[in-house]
Amino acid sequence: MTLDALPPFSSLTEGQDPRYADVDLWPVASVLDALVESQMSAIAAVRAAVPHMEKAVTAALPRLMAGGRLFYVGAGTSGRIGMQDGVELLPTFGWEPERLVLLLAGGNDAVYQAAEGAEDRDDVARAEILAHDPCANDVVLGIAASGSTPYTCAAIGAARTAGSLTIGIACNPSCQLLNMAEVGIPVVTGMEVISGSTRLKAGTAQKATLNLISTTLMIRMGHAYRGQMVDMRVVNDKLRRRACRMVRSLTGCTEQQAMATLQAANFNVKRAVMLYWGIPADQIESLLNAHDDNLRGVFAQLHASGASGD
Repeated sequence: MTLDALPPFSSLTEGQDPRYADVDLWPVASVLDALVESQMSAIAAVRAAVPHMEKAVTAALPRLMAGGRLFYVGAGTSGRIGMQDGVELLPTFGWEPERLVLLLAGGNDAVYQAAEGAEDRDDVARAEILAHDPCANDVVLGIAASGSTPYTCAAIGAARTAGSLTIGIACNPSCQLLNMAEVGIPVVTGMEVISGSTRLKAGTAQKATLNLISTTLMIRMGHAYRGQMVDMRVVNDKLRRRACRMVRSLTGCTEQQAMATLQAANFNVKRAVMLYWGIPADQIESLLNAHDDNLRGVFAQLHASGASGD
């Protein structure tokens, strides 16, 4: 097929903005200003999509609270952005590795270099996601700037058929991915400064959208308390110092007291705070389980019963 015979492309993310036709001739400062402007418009598009994100989070929470897994599915830039968001939940919020599934078209090798043709393999996508036995409590996030990537759409379709909650994130308002997912989130960023280079504002919008969704989920699931990462994994000296500061901030204790309770709690901030307020170590897990791992619920019960606490 010749280029002249190709059908017209309707994707907004692939369009060419005539304002930037001569961008290669512009002064450096003007190029940078144009790129900054496009990034700001990307965040405005994310803000406009908040009602859709609210629907997604509300639907996802009960499934994850029941023990479901988080899946991230994508190809190319979108897939790598999804992987980054998912991986960072582990150290930041203590999310369990076995409850995270990352699917990138072309596999792990595609993290470092383009996997040509991998995004077109809908058969591979179905096989890869079904290999993880998606179920009703699982939440599957499909990310694609165009919203038409065969790999991502096929995975979302297979997961939805299996009963999982499927959430599609795309930068085109009317596309296959948004139609296939149970909850569609259109983050409409329009044309790029460099036509079709969706690593620019479309990438920014996808990263911000995932950041908002996953962080809100973690907050609502009790992994943050008073703006602190109380389930952060402490794996080095810097994080030990941060954990110590968090315990001091949340309790008003001394550095020595904070370190002592952290050591007794295996350097989990949430449990160290509970120990400091006099909760016996053998009661901590049952209290957390009774209150969905949420410190506010634990302390509310203690206050109601007249016990010491936060």
